[in-house]
Amino acid sequence: MKNWSEIFDYINKKDYAIKLHDFLISERNKYVIYPSKEDMFNAFKLTPYENIKVVIFGQDPYHNKGQAMGLAFSVPPNIPLPPSLRNIYKEIEIEFNNKFKNTDGDLSYLAIQGVLLLNPILTVRESTPLSHDNELYKQFTLDIIKAIEENNNPIVYLLWGNKAKIYEKYITNKNHLVIKTNHPSPLSANRGGWFNSNCFINANKFLIEHNVTPINWLK
Repeated sequence: MKNWSEIFDYINKKDYAIKLHDFLISERNKYVIYPSKEDMFNAFKLTPYENIKVVIFGQDPYHNKGQAMGLAFSVPPNIPLPPSLRNIYKEIEIEFNNKFKNTDGDLSYLAIQGVLLLNPILTVRESTPLSHDNELYKQFTLDIIKAIEENNNPIVYLLWGNKAKIYEKYITNKNHLVIKTNHPSPLSANRGGWFNSNCFINANKFLIEHNVTPINWLK
């Protein structure tokens, strides 16, 4: 499979995908669901399969109005930075010894460079975190990882925290690198293992070593 269209055509024929589709129709009929149907696949729209350089797992989308935009950790420009995203920005500034010129929370600038910002759970009920944490989404995420593992381009997985590290066992392509740190949330980051981890520098080092244009993490 060479692109997301082919991958989703394959996935959509599976029994779990049909059930997930029906589940989401039912949920949207009963509740306010984030992100919108138009935004929920933004990670795939903005980062083509053949362009993936880095994969970052979130968890589920932000559950408050106006925050979720279909990219893990990202919020629209007019929304205050969530705590984890503030710590991501801080670590980037530490590693590259530079300041962000634009400090809004829109991470589209990374997505278009090849950073797949993937929430393993693509949707959530308003004000109800992890409300869509189910086996259907788990199967979906594993199929996405399997598809990425068929991509032999150099790819770096940044696994932040225990929720992301559970996917390490599915990453088997020898052309791919796994970098693990603590999660950037304040509770986790302030215990150590996040700040000064050099995960962004090391990701770029790997890409450069494999003749791939590195990510401009600052904006």
